[in-house]
Amino acid sequence: MAKRPNHSRRRQNNKTFLGKIKDKSIRKVKARKEENLSVLYGLTLMGFVGWSVGIPTLIGVAIGLWLDEIWLTPFSWTLILMLVGLSLGCLNAWYWVQQESADE
Repeated sequence: MAKRPNHSRRRQNNKTFLGKIKDKSIRKVKARKEENLSVLYGLTLMGFVGWSVGIPTLIGVAIGLWLDEIWLTPFSWTLILMLVGLSLGCLNAWYWVQQESADE
């Protein structure tokens, strides 16, 4: 004969399941109330990330072009400083996205 699970375990599983359903429904209601805000917020955050990556990259390119004009070297300052600017911009964007995610 198959053994039936005890009632306390089944009751605990039902409470866990009902708690998950309650949490999801609360999140859905909140998301529906903030739908317009979240779209605008997402576009704003996307623009901020683009600028925070693009500006350091362009600054790196500008300084690199200037250094390439001044010093003749076997390597390209433009490429090196573009990568440095891109890396710094990505780190900056990652930091701010993490900060915004922690606030929610």
